[in-house]
Amino acid sequence: MLGVRLTVSVIGRGPRAASRLRAGSYSRGVPFDTAFEQWQAGLQRLEEAPFDERPILETVTRRVQEELRRRLGGAFTTDELAELYDSGTGWVSDVAVAAAPDAPFAWDVRIVGDAAFARYVRSAVDFAGGRRG
Repeated sequence: MLGVRLTVSVIGRGPRAASRLRAGSYSRGVPFDTAFEQWQAGLQRLEEAPFDERPILETVTRRVQEELRRRLGGAFTTDELAELYDSGTGWVSDVAVAAAPDAPFAWDVRIVGDAAFARYVRSAVDFAGGRRG
């Protein structure tokens, strides 16, 4: 039964999810709850940023969200998002620098990256307002 459930769960998630399951390479690094706390802290840092920095931080955060959409494709789960986060967020710095090359304050992954993940998790198929379904 477990094999059937896993097979069904990757339909529409693209080759990334299917190959990870076939290879048996999925392993949980950062637990979702820990990642979620970090993402919420990033969102809080964004909301507390100085007023004059907010527009640029918001622009960069949106660009990171666009990149998350590109990397994860259509439907995704909270585990897939947490796995992407756990695999490293160096790419967030690249997006931030490209989006705001003259605003080093907007390159802080703990703000723009974590806030983007916090917002993007709301679109996960198994997310139900702060808890996983």
